[in-house]
Amino acid sequence: MVENFDAKLNEYARLLVEIGVNVQPGQTVRLRSEVDCAPLARKCAAACYDCGAREVVVEWRDDFMTREKYLRADASVFTEYPAYMKEQLDWLLAKNAPSLAIIGGDPELLKGVDPERIQSWQRVSGEAGRAYFDAMTASRFQWSIGAHPTPAWAEKAFPGLKGEAAMDALWDAVFDVCRITGDGKAVERWREHIATVARRCETLNRYNFKSLRYTNSLGTDLTIQLPENHVWQGGSEASAEGIEFVANMPTEEIFTAPRWDGVDGRVYAALPLAMGGNLVKDFYLDFQAGRIVGVHAGEGEEFLRRSVDLDEGSHYLGEAALVPYDSPIRRKGILFYETLFDENASCHLAFGSSYPTCVKGGADMTADEQKAAGLNQSINHVDFMVGTEDLSIVGVTHDGKEVPVFVDGNFAF
Repeated sequence: MVENFDAKLNEYARLLVEIGVNVQPGQTVRLRSEVDCAPLARKCAAACYDCGAREVVVEWRDDFMTREKYLRADASVFTEYPAYMKEQLDWLLAKNAPSLAIIGGDPELLKGVDPERIQSWQRVSGEAGRAYFDAMTASRFQWSIGAHPTPAWAEKAFPGLKGEAAMDALWDAVFDVCRITGDGKAVERWREHIATVARRCETLNRYNFKSLRYTNSLGTDLTIQLPENHVWQGGSEASAEGIEFVANMPTEEIFTAPRWDGVDGRVYAALPLAMGGNLVKDFYLDFQAGRIVGVHAGEGEEFLRRSVDLDEGSHYLGEAALVPYDSPIRRKGILFYETLFDENASCHLAFGSSYPTCVKGGADMTADEQKAAGLNQSINHVDFMVGTEDLSIVGVTHDGKEVPVFVDGNFAF
């Protein structure tokens, strides 16, 4: 049994609501959760009301039902997005309702499912939710993601354990990397962490690099051009109304947007990728003039290819994130099989959409203006991990000066 479990779970809920979403009095909050994650979701709902939320709109999901639908529903179901679901997204967007997601599903939930069904649904749901997704990535409203262990996930992360032992081990890991001890001071610790990340962002923004070059012993040799007015951000950000929030719990990353047409070379993944309920392992991507021109994987290549082919923007990078190799998540020595955690154990890239806030004034630009500024656009956003113990990243300034950014997997400053 996890020591002081109830106190830690209460502390986690408070952290997600007060620091993650930062719910304000009078706001309508969207809360999405797996049914197996109900204990944390319920505490989060109560914490939202404690903060003065007008209403908490709850959306439940269930792994069993999701898998049954993919396996047994009529194929046409995956080619049309229900109007009532679109209307709800539009209603939430009109309210600028903050969003909190509690994740914890089976990393291999959709193993054996027809990939055509998965891709079809990703495409129609992505198009239907485009306005909502664009508003979220532009930080028009607060949003955050937390996690609640489930048996299937726990046994995947800890293959030597079963049942309650695996759940306890994963809970211990989640609490630890989220800086939760049960003493009620996680909120204060997170404020200190956010301040530390902000100082490093300031350093990177002062350099105003023209490009970054990644190399390591896996074979990665990738050059990424950066938009002229790019912005490094991390830790926390602010909504359109100036409300500070933290999008991921935990987070160790500092990120910006590559120029969509300015990426060349080859990059190798450092960790497996959980994608649509399937795992992709031992993969690398080749880039030319920004575009992915080669997809190679030892396992799960078809799922990776389908994701890259989801739309034209999926063929280009939308994010470059820096995470030290000795981050708290990496030090746990666990492969979580969940991007929320694994991306914070490793420098990572993402193909698909950029965050408009990664360019000065980007959130107020039209789509055409964003593209001209170097930002990629897509209904997709897939993070994959590239950081290794020997990763080198060299920044090149506009006057040609080379500055070590990462040496042996960690920040050089």
